Amino acid sequence: MFTKFTNILQQAVEALAPSLPLQEDFVFHWKAITHYYIDTSDDKAPVTDTNIPSHLDQMLDTLVQEENERESGETGPCMEYLLHHKILETLYTLGKADCPPGMKQQVLIFYTKLLGRIKQPLLPHINVHRPVQKLIRLCGEVLAAPTENEEIQFLCIVCAKLKQDPYLVNFFLENKSPTRGASSRKTEVDIPNKTSVPEDLASGTEQARSSESDTSTGSCNASCRAVISPLNSSSKSSQHSTDQSASLDSMTLSPQTAAARSSDHNQNQNYNLVNSLINLSKSPDGRIVVKASEGLMLLVSLPEPAAAKCLTDNTSLCQLLTERLGTLYRALPQSIDAMDIESLESVNWGLDSYSHKEDAAAFPGKRALISFLSWLDYCDQLIKEAHKLTAVALARAIRERFLVPVMEPQLLQTSEIGILTSISLLNRIIRQITSNAMLRELVFFLLGEQRQPEAAGDNKHQLRYRLIEHCDHLSDEISIMTLRMFEHLLQKPNEHIIYSMVLRNLEERNYIENKPPCQEDKDIVENGQIAGAVDLEEDPLFTDLSPDNRLLGSNWLTASPPPTPDHTKSDGKTEVHKIVNSFLCLVPDEAKSSYYVEGTGYDTYLRDAHRQVRQVRILSCKSESLTIDGPMSNALS
Repeated sequence: MFTKFTNILQQAVEALAPSLPLQEDFVFHWKAITHYYIDTSDDKAPVTDTNIPSHLDQMLDTLVQEENERESGETGPCMEYLLHHKILETLYTLGKADCPPGMKQQVLIFYTKLLGRIKQPLLPHINVHRPVQKLIRLCGEVLAAPTENEEIQFLCIVCAKLKQDPYLVNFFLENKSPTRGASSRKTEVDIPNKTSVPEDLASGTEQARSSESDTSTGSCNASCRAVISPLNSSSKSSQHSTDQSASLDSMTLSPQTAAARSSDHNQNQNYNLVNSLINLSKSPDGRIVVKASEGLMLLVSLPEPAAAKCLTDNTSLCQLLTERLGTLYRALPQSIDAMDIESLESVNWGLDSYSHKEDAAAFPGKRALISFLSWLDYCDQLIKEAHKLTAVALARAIRERFLVPVMEPQLLQTSEIGILTSISLLNRIIRQITSNAMLRELVFFLLGEQRQPEAAGDNKHQLRYRLIEHCDHLSDEISIMTLRMFEHLLQKPNEHIIYSMVLRNLEERNYIENKPPCQEDKDIVENGQIAGAVDLEEDPLFTDLSPDNRLLGSNWLTASPPPTPDHTKSDGKTEVHKIVNSFLCLVPDEAKSSYYVEGTGYDTYLRDAHRQVRQVRILSCKSESLTIDGPMSNALS
C-alpha cells in the first residue's frame, strides 16, 4: 500500500515539475529504472508495484515526440542515446532474468511499441536487431505462459516489419552452433570491428550471465546490478557529441552485407523467428494459434530465396503442417454420411467458431471435420502465398507425409462404408484446394506421374486404377461419389489431369480395337460405308452438302492412324461405328442433341456433328465480317 502511494506521489510531482528538454527527460527516466536495481534489495515485489512501467512509457513517449518534431529519417539525441548505450540489450537481460517478477512482460511491451510506433527503420541497427533476435528466442519457450499474449504481439510486429522491408529477414538468419554458449560467442564475433563495446559493460554482461543461474535462489537484483552499475558509470563519463552519428552509422549493417552473410551460411542457419511462431502455434489458446499462423504466412511470403530455403530446410514447418493434418484426419469418425460432408458449408481457417447450440443439432463428427478442413484451408492458403521454393517443398511434404501414408490406405480399403467416407472426404479436399503446387501434388498422388500411353494389364499406379474401378462398383453410392470426384477433378486447372485421364490414350489412338477381320466385320463395312447407313447426300437434312464443303474425304471411314511398334494393324480399317456407339453408351440420353429422335446411334451422331460444326463456321464467319466491316472499317475511313 505504501509503495502505491509513493508511486502516485512521484507521478504528481513529475506532472507539476517544469518540463525538461527531451534528452534530459529521457535520460532521467532511464536512470530512474537503473537506480531501482541499485537501491532496491527486495526481488520478490512484482514489477507492477514499481515505477518501472511508467518510466518505460515515458521513455517511449519521448522517442515518439522527438521523431514527430524532426524531419523524416533524422535521428534525434534520445534515439542516439538509446542506441549508443545499448538500452535494448540491457532491457533484454532484465527481461530474461524476469527481475522483478513481470519484467519480461514489460520488456516485450516496450519492444513491441517501439517497433510499432517509431517510423524510422530501426532493425538495421546492430544494437536493435541483436537484442530483438535474443528476445525472439525467449518467445514460445513455455506453452500457456503468462506472457504468451505479449510474446505473440511482439513476434507479429517483427513479421510486419519484415513484410515492409523483406531484405531485413537476412538479419534473422543466425548461424547454428553446437551449444547455446557457442552461439552467443559467435554472435559476439560477428560484430563489426568499428562497433566499440565498453569493457565495463562487457564485463558486467558476463557477470550477469554467470549469475543467471542464481536468479531462482533469490539473487535477482545482484545479477541485474552487475549490468546496471557499469551502465551508470559509463553514462556519466560519456559526452554526447557529433561523433555519435558516425558511430551509429558504423553500427548499421547494409542490406548487401546481411544478404552476403546469410548466403554464405545458407546450409547451417537457424530461423528462430519461425521456430518461436511454430511453438506458439501449439498453444491451447485459439487466439494465439491464429496470430502465430498469420505470422508464419507473412514469413513464407517473403521474396528472399535464402530465407525460403532456410525455412524449409532448417525449421519444422513442414513437420507441423503434415503432422497436424494427419492428427486431425485420424480424429475423424470411421463413417460420416457422404451428404453431410458434401453439404457442409465453406470452411475458412481462423474462422471455425463453433457453439454448443450448433453442436447439439450437428451430425456426429462435424466438429472434427471442420477442424480438419480449416487446417487444410490454412495449408492451402499458406502454400498459395509462399515463395515458390517454399511452396514446392511444403506441397511435396504434404504428399509424402500425409497423402501417401494416411489417406492412401483409407482409399484402398475394402469396406464399403470406409470407401464411401474416404472418397467423400477426397472429393471435398479436391473442391477446397486452390494453390497450384498443392493441386499438382494431389494430382500426382491420385493419377500418378506417368505420361506414356497405357497398355493392357498396366497397373503402375494402384490408386488410379482402384478409383477407376470404383466408378463401376456394386454400390451405387460409391460409383456416384467416385464419378462426382472425377468430375470435380476434371474442372481443376491442371494440364496433367486432362493428359493423364484422356490425352495419353488418344495420341496413338490406343482405344481402337485392332484384330484380324472376320466375316461379320466384312459385312459391316462395304465400299467405305457402314451397311444400312443413310447416304448423306440423299438425306434431306444434308441437301447443301457438296464435295467441296465435306468435312471428311470419301475414305474417312477407312482411314487409319500411323502404325506404331506396340499397335500393328493387319486390315488397315477402323471400326469407327463401334467407337462412336461405345461413346454414346456413356452419354446420358438427356445430354444428347437428338434426344427426341428415334435411333440415336451412329447416323444421328454424324448428322448432329456436321450440323454443329457448320453452325460454328457460320458464326465464325459472321464475327470476322463484323470485325472487318464494323469498327475496323469505320476506324480506317
